[in-house]
Amino acid sequence: MIPFLTRRLLILAVTAWLATLLVFTILNVLPGDPALLMLGTEARPDTLAALRAQMGLDQPAVVRYLRWVAGMLTGDFGVSYTYARPVGALILERLAVTLPLAGFALVLSTLIALPLGLYAAARHDRAGDWAVMAFGQVGIAVPSFWFAILLILGFAVQLGWFAAGGFPGWQGGVWPACKALVLPAVALALPEAAILARVTRSAVLDTMREDYVRTARAKGVSAWALMVRHVLPNALIPISTVLGLQFAFLVAGAVVVENVFTLPGLGRLVYQAISQRDLIVVQGVVVLLAVLVVAVNFLVDVAYAVIDPRPRVET
Repeated sequence: MIPFLTRRLLILAVTAWLATLLVFTILNVLPGDPALLMLGTEARPDTLAALRAQMGLDQPAVVRYLRWVAGMLTGDFGVSYTYARPVGALILERLAVTLPLAGFALVLSTLIALPLGLYAAARHDRAGDWAVMAFGQVGIAVPSFWFAILLILGFAVQLGWFAAGGFPGWQGGVWPACKALVLPAVALALPEAAILARVTRSAVLDTMREDYVRTARAKGVSAWALMVRHVLPNALIPISTVLGLQFAFLVAGAVVVENVFTLPGLGRLVYQAISQRDLIVVQGVVVLLAVLVVAVNFLVDVAYAVIDPRPRVET
């Protein structure tokens, strides 16, 4: 187990380093001058030069990259040009919205998808199976932002059950904050539930064709006990893979939905930073999301090794 985890940690470290290099390279070749954007086109040259020096833009790119990486290793993501605040503090504030939103959406998608996937597998090639597959096709095809707009029109504008947007903050109470996340979480959960339901159906059907399942059925094990005790536990590997990737995607992919609902999360922070060309904020958030995706993949690999010992023997 230790060599297996060591190899996976090494891959995680190398991937995270490549992510920092790629993000820094891409953002620093973009046209535009952050200092000029902040001060305006009528700013004096000496004022622009002073601001560039204050922001470190007068230094070579290699020096800026090394200082940025060294700072992140100590928890210092730099200072935002626009907000004049540490980027780490800004990210922590926005994570208080994005992480609960992603977790809420993941729970909703799991509660919807697992029963649907099991039902479709149990009703293979029958009307129930076709209905679940149709739901999967629609859920994958419908963009989350379009579904979010429909939810606002239906449940906020017409029925008035929820607010159309905004976030009261956790200091205003748990229930008002959770209520503000319901519609965004549903908008994020639908496409993920559609994908997970199809994966669950396929994984369960593949497991049901195994010899040990046929043997258990021949011994008279009930359909419910067969599904819960034998089929579902052995179908967890592909399901756990999708669940891990979905959580990372929900955190990283909530940009559009957070802007539709005007939620002060990471997605809206990135959107505002890009529009203001606040590169230090964009760099910090994008690298954090990239590391999160890599870390989730690492945890999925560990889950593989716990559920099925063959991966750590074969790799």
